[in-house]
Amino acid sequence: MYGKELILDLHDCNEGYFTRKKIKRFFKELCIKIDMEPADLYFWDDRYSEVKETEPHLAGGSAIQFIKTSNITIHTLDKLRCVYLNIFSCKDFDSKLVEEHASRYFEGKVKQSKTLNRL
Repeated sequence: MYGKELILDLHDCNEGYFTRKKIKRFFKELCIKIDMEPADLYFWDDRYSEVKETEPHLAGGSAIQFIKTSNITIHTLDKLRCVYLNIFSCKDFDSKLVEEHASRYFEGKVKQSKTLNRL
C-alpha cells in the first residue's frame, strides 16, 4: 500500500467555525491527534474579495494544510453548513479518530465517510 485517503462529508455544522482562525486551529489539533507534521497552510475564500459568491454550493472557503507526508484539504459551505474534508498521506492514520474530531469540532454530523487505500 502506498498511502491512504479519507473523504469525509459533514452536514449540519456550526458555520461559526468556518473562519480562518478556527480552521487553522482545527488543522493544528488534527495534526497532533493523528501524528502528522504540518508544513505550509493556504486559504482561499471570498471574505476578502470584492466579488462574493451567492450560490449556496459556492459560498464558503477552502484551505489546504500541507503535511510532511502529503496534505489535508477542507471546503466549507457557509449557507449549507457543510464541511468537506480530505486527507491523503503515505503515513497511516486513524480515520475514525478524524471523523470523531471533525464532527465534534464543527458540531456536525457525519453524512459520508470513505477511506481508500492507495496502491
